[in-house]
Amino acid sequence: MHEKHRGHEKMHSYMILILLASVVIAQIILVNWKKLHFKSYQRVTMVGMWLIPLCISVHSYWWRFVFIWTIFTVGTFIVMSWALQKPIAGTTPRWVYKWFYVIYLQSCAVCVFGYVVVMLTLLGVNVVFRAKPQSWMDVGLLFLFYGMYYGVLGRDVSEAVTDRMACTIGYYTTTGVPVRQLESNVCAVCGNKIHVLDNADAIVEESYKLPCGHIFHEFCIRGWCIVGKKQTCPYCKEKVDLKRMFCSPWEKPHILYGNFLDFIRYLLVWQPVIIMAVQFLNSKLGLE
Repeated sequence: MHEKHRGHEKMHSYMILILLASVVIAQIILVNWKKLHFKSYQRVTMVGMWLIPLCISVHSYWWRFVFIWTIFTVGTFIVMSWALQKPIAGTTPRWVYKWFYVIYLQSCAVCVFGYVVVMLTLLGVNVVFRAKPQSWMDVGLLFLFYGMYYGVLGRDVSEAVTDRMACTIGYYTTTGVPVRQLESNVCAVCGNKIHVLDNADAIVEESYKLPCGHIFHEFCIRGWCIVGKKQTCPYCKEKVDLKRMFCSPWEKPHILYGNFLDFIRYLLVWQPVIIMAVQFLNSKLGLE
């Protein structure tokens, strides 16, 4: 192997320069694309997240990923069909948020499990169970990947579905004024009445009042902010401070995990595309 690449130091330097230049240029393009045309950037990223790993898995015969991907896709398509119906059923928003919230929590749990396994492997705990470190590390990294992948994809799809569903209900528009007037006892997220305005009388679910004065079902506004990645009131679009809204220490990890998923989207989607583009360019230039 070393003999094959002997004397190729200059060629390898060119390859490293091409890789670094490609990463910098791609980063500039992606940042400006996201800033100027966020919706198209978001949609292309979501489609890439959905299809590129599947194509790689089919090509590499990774059938476990294909099986889990199929279950996720079928379930998500069914939920999306409910959300895109006109007129939309009163119970649909809650079912949609429940589906994506369950995916969100499961991805979080899977990530934590994978991280714990990786850390235990680095600490040498696998020796106690007479297991090879490589086996434990593979399991930990596998769980980390699944948690991050479905966490990112689920949040991207949920944001698109949330926008469409809220616009269909009529109390929310991406731009402009809502087409329906919001009554004081109606939740703008699901369109249903709020039967309990005083949380002291709440049994099943409490209501939540935003600083702007609009009241929502607690589950609906949680789904809107955490699952749908929204930081504004669903009706008047006044900014919502998530840190004040979810002040419990048990709720803050959900917000931090959501920000973490946004950070790794670049690593899961665009980094592989950049690497494949660099490899294609190197092959065309005769670099190896």
